Amino acid sequence: MTARPGHARSGNSPSASATVTALPRTHLPASPAAAFDPALPAPQRRIRLTAALPPPLQELLARGRTDRRPRFGEDGFDGMIEQWSPPAGVTAAQAALARQTLEELSATVLVPADSDHLLGRVLTLLSHFPAKGLSPEVERMMALDWADDLGEYPAWVIDAAARNWRRSRKWRPSIAEMRALCEEICAPERALADRLQALADAAPREAAAPDPRALATGALRRMG
Repeated sequence: MTARPGHARSGNSPSASATVTALPRTHLPASPAAAFDPALPAPQRRIRLTAALPPPLQELLARGRTDRRPRFGEDGFDGMIEQWSPPAGVTAAQAALARQTLEELSATVLVPADSDHLLGRVLTLLSHFPAKGLSPEVERMMALDWADDLGEYPAWVIDAAARNWRRSRKWRPSIAEMRALCEEICAPERALADRLQALADAAPREAAAPDPRALATGALRRMG
């Protein structure tokens, strides 16, 4: 039998055409919302969110300056706060990109909780620490106050705060304590939002194109 050209093989030689298997590629999330995972620790959440930002914004965030300053409250020294400043030379296009990204972050990761979800979570948390001498009507009125005072926080933040409290405390929380806990939980996401806002404000908005009718009217007035 005559072997076809290019297909002859010896008994001890490997196949002339080896099969190459491509390694799977890791696809990064296309947006901050897709990258966000509330179950991760705070440092990892921030790393993932930053990595999902458009590259120009990542570069600007890396070039910004962070200053640490003391903070003073009613009782005196209340720890250190970080103040971030954007780098010089932010363009109008970069500022617009920062505004767009901030709007997406605010509409997804940082969107306030639905009122029904918030009220149900508060009522459930308070039921773990029943208060004596309070009627159901008063309990519900108190829950409405809680829902009003916690309404600015996302659902994932309120869920995490409630879970943290019931696992680590033996007494009913106050609204101030829950607000402080919520602030601590979402601090990385809010800090990123503040930096995006600073970038958005670092360059003037592009001026809108003038109305052709207004230009024509002005020209006629000058001619007259």
